[in-house]
Amino acid sequence: MALLDWLIIAGYLLFALAVGLFFRRRAGKNMTQYFLSGRNLPWWIVGTSIVATMFAADTPLAVTGLVANDGISGLWFMWNFAAAHLLVAFFFARLWRRAGVLTDVELVDIRYSGRPAVALRGFRSVWEGVVLNCIIMGWVILAMVKIMGVLIDLDAVTARLGIDQFVDGRWFGILVCLVVAVLYTVLSGFWGVVMTDFVQFLLAMVGAIALAVIALIDIGGVGELKEQLATQYGDLAASYLKFLPDLSGASLPLITFVALMGVNWWATRDAGGTSYMVQRMLAAKDESHSFLGVLWFCFLHYVIRPWPWIIVGLISLVVFPNLEDPELGYPMMIVEYMPVGLLGLMLASILAAFMSTIDTLLNWGVSLLVNDCYRPFIRRHESERHYVRVSRWLVVALMILGGVTAYMMQSIRGAWELFFGMTVGIGGVYVMRWWWWRVNAWSEIAAWISTAVVYVGLHLLNPDIGFGWHLIVTAGISTVCWVTVAAMTSPTDRRTLVAFYEKVRPASPWWGPIAQESGVSIKGMGWSDITNWLAGLVFIYTGMFGVGKLILEGLGTGLVYLTIAALAGVIVYRSILQSPSHHVASSE
Repeated sequence: MALLDWLIIAGYLLFALAVGLFFRRRAGKNMTQYFLSGRNLPWWIVGTSIVATMFAADTPLAVTGLVANDGISGLWFMWNFAAAHLLVAFFFARLWRRAGVLTDVELVDIRYSGRPAVALRGFRSVWEGVVLNCIIMGWVILAMVKIMGVLIDLDAVTARLGIDQFVDGRWFGILVCLVVAVLYTVLSGFWGVVMTDFVQFLLAMVGAIALAVIALIDIGGVGELKEQLATQYGDLAASYLKFLPDLSGASLPLITFVALMGVNWWATRDAGGTSYMVQRMLAAKDESHSFLGVLWFCFLHYVIRPWPWIIVGLISLVVFPNLEDPELGYPMMIVEYMPVGLLGLMLASILAAFMSTIDTLLNWGVSLLVNDCYRPFIRRHESERHYVRVSRWLVVALMILGGVTAYMMQSIRGAWELFFGMTVGIGGVYVMRWWWWRVNAWSEIAAWISTAVVYVGLHLLNPDIGFGWHLIVTAGISTVCWVTVAAMTSPTDRRTLVAFYEKVRPASPWWGPIAQESGVSIKGMGWSDITNWLAGLVFIYTGMFGVGKLILEGLGTGLVYLTIAALAGVIVYRSILQSPSHHVASSE
């Protein structure tokens, strides 16, 4: 780390603090400003902010680890969610914006009724806002600790400050980053989050692409990379380069792939839209910007973003073979290849990715604690400024809990599997609460309880069960449980259902009885919606494969995939032209 590198990092941190100070007064006016930026964000900010949040410090490390363990096919751990995210775009983004709630958990209050709804809202505000949120923050912070340990000798810094007996150098560096992230998040709320997200994403992508290009040139190009993989790994080299898993070699186990593509994408929380993605949809100018924002996110997240990391991960297999912790291959590649100036830019980009995720998780988690726990159950009739003050203190408390969680973690991939295992039975009920009026609060409670029971039971009875079988068994049992409970328990109060239907107008024929009572006709879910979703899937996957094939195999195969992607894109574009989104975007 030369002086220029330190100046680049310091410049970025000062920029983040300046954003926090600039938006401090606006964010402090009320809860809507502090948590949703006044519901006035355009689609391009919405989508970029979502993808910036998903571009955390853990992501390139996890990708490197997945490539080392399972080859390129290991990325299906991430790629399977394209189906869920496109489902959100075409079916739920507009509905979320129409709901007009402040948080995703608040939907419980307008969708369900009675004591079960009250209990569910309180439980989810703490379980998701604190427990699950801290697991996510934990793996993000753990990734940053690993990066700090490779890139910077912070032990020397703590020794000079005389605090080396109290704190490890890596954790001291993390503490500095967390303090900066907390400061601008506390000051500016969601305004600071989304405004820094845009710059953070650009900076992070520049750093990732620069590392991939420099490393690929240095190793001699794609051809030389393939030859060195074959030399070091023999027959396994071909498995590392496969996009789809097979029955042998180093690729992703087939049963895990089947579970990811057949179960995971619809059975986890992302299927109906949740957490930080919903927060951005609720913050959009209107339902059209919500829809376009999620589409923009899908394009950036799947087609553009993964390949620089994958290339670096493949090269790390050659440069640093047989690492005990393959996730460390990414920061070691940074040290190996980035010169002065670019090293500072690269570290600043990783800091940006880290902070863009931490600030979102803090702001979103506190929004649940204040809006769905503190305000309805503890202090009902306080001023908006009071709730903002409480939110700012809780940001600090939640950051401390996230740091403690990270300290206890060992593996990023292990944390991912823990998180998926604890939530894999929830997605079905999250989807069907929009489409089927009979879903009630007991349904969600049953989904959460059955998922937890099956998760614990599988680990007690058969601790060696594979991750794929875990997903399949948990999702299957949980789905049977919540559907049975929905059919056997009393439905939501009729007046609540009618009010929800008239406000949100879900496009599903399974709301027929409620539509008849309300007098508002159903705009049914037609073939065009399904066609658009399928075309979106073709566009995302062939576009993603096309970019990868262009890099790894040349023009021929890559252009075939990209041509198919273009044709599917035309179908998606026509659907946009026929929707209100086009008119909104065209008028600006």
